[in-house]
Amino acid sequence: MKKTVFIWLLLPLAFACNTQTKDSTEQADSANEAKSDTTQAMMDTAASPSGAIAVDEPTSKFLVDVADVSMTEVQLGQVAREKATNQRVKDFANMMVNDHTNASNELKTLAANKNVTLPTSVSEDHQKKMDDLSKKTGEDFDKAYMDMMEDGHESAIRDFKKNTDNKDADVKAFVDKTLPTLQMHLDSAKAIKKALK
Repeated sequence: MKKTVFIWLLLPLAFACNTQTKDSTEQADSANEAKSDTTQAMMDTAASPSGAIAVDEPTSKFLVDVADVSMTEVQLGQVAREKATNQRVKDFANMMVNDHTNASNELKTLAANKNVTLPTSVSEDHQKKMDDLSKKTGEDFDKAYMDMMEDGHESAIRDFKKNTDNKDADVKAFVDKTLPTLQMHLDSAKAIKKALK
């Protein structure tokens, strides 16, 4: 009996420890899932969904991922402005900071209008990549940064293209506006990477 009581007393502690290990992106996804569940419950009972999430779960996940990537691009750009040795790489880093800061600001407004919670810091995965990159110097840094920029923008473009026909008109407009800039970033990254060889 004492063992059973002890286990029941530890369960809340174990749950609390488990939730504390989530990074900001996972916390945002969880918050949006809860809002989505609340929205569905309100719809099922014909209650007014004011204050509920205004987009479907895949769209909220997309917005969270975009926020994570944009924050990462800004922070990587700030590091590259300081550590890069090649002027074209430094100029590219400046463009990343400016363009992704602007996109992040638009995204924050969009997310607020849709009641989507965004992460407040980069995901653990992106933080690890930034930490690894920060350890590099000189030409190794320049090449590694441009490799990350090419890979990251190819991935972002794929995700944005999946949302070009998003059901939400505001999200679709954001995608349509941002996609050409991402493509220009990718083209620039490839050109600079080629010149570094």
